[in-house]
Order: sequence, then structure tokens, then C-alpha cells
Amino acid sequence: MSTAPEPFGADATEPTPPTSLPEPPTPLPEPPTPLPEPPTPITERPTPIPEPPTPEPPTSLPTTPTFDPTGRPTRDYPDPPPLERHGPAAVYAMCNQKGGVGKTTTTINLGAALADYGRRVLLVDCDPQGALSVGLGVNPHTLDRTVYNLLMEPDVTVDDIMLKTNVPGMDLLPSNIDLSGAEVQLVGEVAREQVLARALAPVTADYDVVLIDCQPSLGLLTVNALTAADGVIVPLECEFFALRGVALLIQTIDKVRVRLNPKLHLTGILATKYDARTLHGREVLSRVVEAFGDRVFHTVVNRTVRFPETTVAGEPITTYAPTSTGALAYRQLARELLAP
Repeated sequence: MSTAPEPFGADATEPTPPTSLPEPPTPLPEPPTPLPEPPTPITERPTPIPEPPTPEPPTSLPTTPTFDPTGRPTRDYPDPPPLERHGPAAVYAMCNQKGGVGKTTTTINLGAALADYGRRVLLVDCDPQGALSVGLGVNPHTLDRTVYNLLMEPDVTVDDIMLKTNVPGMDLLPSNIDLSGAEVQLVGEVAREQVLARALAPVTADYDVVLIDCQPSLGLLTVNALTAADGVIVPLECEFFALRGVALLIQTIDKVRVRLNPKLHLTGILATKYDARTLHGREVLSRVVEAFGDRVFHTVVNRTVRFPETTVAGEPITTYAPTSTGALAYRQLARELLAP
């Protein structure tokens, strides 16, 4: 059986039209904004800014000021010039009514330092304990004549009791326990405060410096030393109890100046046995400087075991340990004392 043919031509069935139009195509992106035209090149170069001038280096770098233990700017004292001739002597009393502050140690080592700088020095032991004599290697118990005989016997002179020390240029007038009797015997003497001054007067022209080591009291022997002196050096241990007695000592110095010795003055206060590691020592030294100002020496003597060793050796620290801090301190003190 055959299949009927599909109609063709006018009888053919027309195709069904689409129900909706196709979506329009996505529009193309806008072209990018054109770049701005480059600026016209500058044909002339701008004038360069001149560089500031290079500063010249300083001739010397600024130095930071240094301060000594007293809290004041450090001062350097030059070596004193040599002397063309000796005398007359400047007489200093090493005085403090408290014991153990360094009077004898200062007398020995300051005298030796002054002798090292070419000064002729006479040390006077005015303490019945005789510590100054012992510190220079002298046995006071074997002495026939001492300062006691110089004060109590009019026919005894300085040359009769003088001893040479191991330090060239430094002589000693020794003492021993006999001197303790002089204080009682002098009470009935006329002008008893001036006995030592009259005894030393004939030899002051032969020396440059006379140092008198006083006993730890303000008795008649100490008043004799103050009457004979031009100035007073006060060794002061950096300890509270030593500080308390300074005011009384200053009053005594003022009384002697008014009544007996118009030329007497306080040369300076020397801080001894200083230990910078302790707050107490620093506070005491600060209070001394605050109270007495420029009358406190710039030199400070530190605590050191070398000083007891020199007493056993019977010689000053300037020869026993010449490079130690103690020796350097007393040489500086000598320069400070001789500074104009």
C-alpha cells in the first residue's frame, strides 16, 4: 500500500510564525577616554638652588664640665714654681677637737708633699700622745728633750730638740707624754698662750711652712698653737659626729683672733676618710660645702688602707706608696695650699 504524497504549491501548509522577536544584541562597550596629551617639553633647565655652605669644623670639641666630690667644678692646680730663697714661714695649725679625723696623717703627708715641691717644712708635735713622732719612725720614749722642754725651759731652743726626718727638707720637733704636764704648769705663766709662738719665732725665717699637729681638745696647748699660727687647717672626717664639733671650733678660732692673734684665719676645711660609696659620707660632705662654701678645700682624701700601713712603716705615704690615691690627694692639697 502506497503513502499519499505531501501537498506542494498552493496547497502546501504555511509555517507557523514565531510568537516573539529575538532580544537585541548586547551593545559594545564605550571606547576608553583618550589619555591627555603630554605637556610640551621644557627646553630650558631651571636654575639650580645653591647648596648651603658647609660649616667649618670647630677647632676644639666642647668639653663637658666635670665635678669633684665636693660638687663643685674640678680645678687643676699647677706645680708651684721653685723658690729662689726660703722663709719667712707660713704657720698652720692642724686643729680639730675630735680625735681620729686625720690631723696627724695630714700633718705628715702634707708636709712631705710640700717638701717634694722644694719647700722647707718644720713639723711640730703638739700632742702628748706623740703620734706625729711615731708616724715618722721616732720612738718618743727614748727622747731626752721634746716640745715640753722647749715650752718649759727658757734655755732650750728649737735646734736642741730638732730631728731630721727621712724626707729631705722636712724637720721634726718631737713630743711625748711629758707634754701633758705642760698644760698644767703653763696655767701660772705670764702670757701663757704665747709660749709656743715665742719659741718658734727664731726659726720661722729658715722655713717656708710650719705645720703644728694639735691634740684633740681645745685646751691650753691648742690655744698656744692657734696663737702661733697664721691659719688653721681643719681635717674633718665625713661623719656626722665630726661635723657637729666644727661650729665650736670656729667659735674658738674667732675668740683667739679677737683676743690673741689678729692674723689668724681659717685656711680651709679638709674632708678626710671620704667614701663615695656611702650615702652618709656624700651627705656630710654636701652639708659642709653648703655651710662653709669656698673655705672647703677642693681636695678630698679618700679612705684607704694605705694610711695605717704608713704608720707602721714610719714614713709618709708619698714615699711608701707614691702612686696611691692618698699620695695623689696630698700632693694636690699641697698645690692647692700653695696656689696664689
